[in-house]
Amino acid sequence: LKFFGRGGQGVVMASQMLGRAFFKAGLYPQCYSLFGGERRGAPVVSFLRVDRKKILLKCDIKRPDEMLYFDAGLIDPDEVGALRSAERSILVSTGQQDTGMEILRGFRVGIVNAPAIARGLGLGRVINTTILGAYCRLSGNLPFEHILAAIEEMVPAKREANVEAARQGYAGLTMLKGEN
Repeated sequence: LKFFGRGGQGVVMASQMLGRAFFKAGLYPQCYSLFGGERRGAPVVSFLRVDRKKILLKCDIKRPDEMLYFDAGLIDPDEVGALRSAERSILVSTGQQDTGMEILRGFRVGIVNAPAIARGLGLGRVINTTILGAYCRLSGNLPFEHILAAIEEMVPAKREANVEAARQGYAGLTMLKGEN
């Protein structure tokens, strides 16, 4: 998995919480992040590998099977175009159903309005738990209770609001029609 977001959205914590959830499911996760100057709004990329056996590989993920965009403005047409495959899934946080999503044709695409959900629950710009809920539904490869348990263990504040954000993200996922 490859996570794309901006500083202050909770991208790194999302990858760590998802790694914990996969660990709870009996799998082996490996998580690491890349970011430049630590400032709000700066691009952040995080990676998560998951396998049934211990992971010894220690390099970037060049061809991820799943991509999570915390900000639709970070979608790079060249990078996405190089990965063209209907077997790959892309989750995009956006309030717009189809504007700018033409580049994602040929992928399994889900969208969620994570900023609206987070704001509505008093979480501000932090959309990570909303994204995790939506991811769980999109992927279908992880029991939702593991996501909730990881959130409850790892979120330092507003646990109830973050659990509710995951629930609303799960329920609020929309699959794009005609894109697959």
